[in-house]
Amino acid sequence: QVQLVESGGGLVQAGGSLRLSCTSSGRALYSMGWFRQAPGKAREFAASISRSDGTTKYADSVKGRFTISRDNAKNTVYLQMNSLKPEDTAVYYCAASYLPATSTSGADFSFWGQGTQVTVSS
Repeated sequence: QVQLVESGGGLVQAGGSLRLSCTSSGRALYSMGWFRQAPGKAREFAASISRSDGTTKYADSVKGRFTISRDNAKNTVYLQMNSLKPEDTAVYYCAASYLPATSTSGADFSFWGQGTQVTVSS
């Protein structure tokens, strides 16, 4: 069983930046993703990175503003979020997948963190 622990959420003004971190237990490498869920809305994909070659994918809504990266030595994946908007307000979840390639579907991810709140004020 893989445990994922997120950190780095908080309150920020519009236009500001935050960096989320997600550390996984164990030594195995997984493809990793960040998803988010705003109040009253369905969970949606934000970004993912493959375990095989580091290929990344982004939702159109965050492309150009968010950057996903990983440090395999630390078993940690990051989500750098810049130019934040009020509509980015959500609980952000880290997820791990056995698949070697990136995915945008939550169904491809087997393990999930507890989530971290990001609130962007206008």
